[in-house]
Amino acid sequence: VQLVESGGGLVQAGGSLRLSCAASGSVFSIVTMGWYRQAPGKQRELVAAITSGGSTNIVDSVKGRFTIFREGAKNTVYLQMNSLKPEDTAVYYCNAQRVRPTINYWGQGTQVTVSS
Repeated sequence: VQLVESGGGLVQAGGSLRLSCAASGSVFSIVTMGWYRQAPGKQRELVAAITSGGSTNIVDSVKGRFTIFREGAKNTVYLQMNSLKPEDTAVYYCNAQRVRPTINYWGQGTQVTVSS
């Protein structure tokens, strides 16, 4: 499975960005796709995830501001980020997980910078 991300950039606080992640390869094996982020000096953390059945999980720190969704084929996932805050600044990574065996795939990361 290969993951290609796009959509990062620089935005002022209160602005919006949309990240996209396109999966290719053995996409039939994917059960969950999601977004993680890693700020300088911090551990990588889950932001939001969506299962192949459409169930979503969004962490409390971004709930109400970020939305994760798929459009059309299940192999493209988006992260809509609204009301961005400087603390959202991080490198955002797309993740895809398959099972049997369990394998995590990662994108190359895309920088999101929110200025105050």
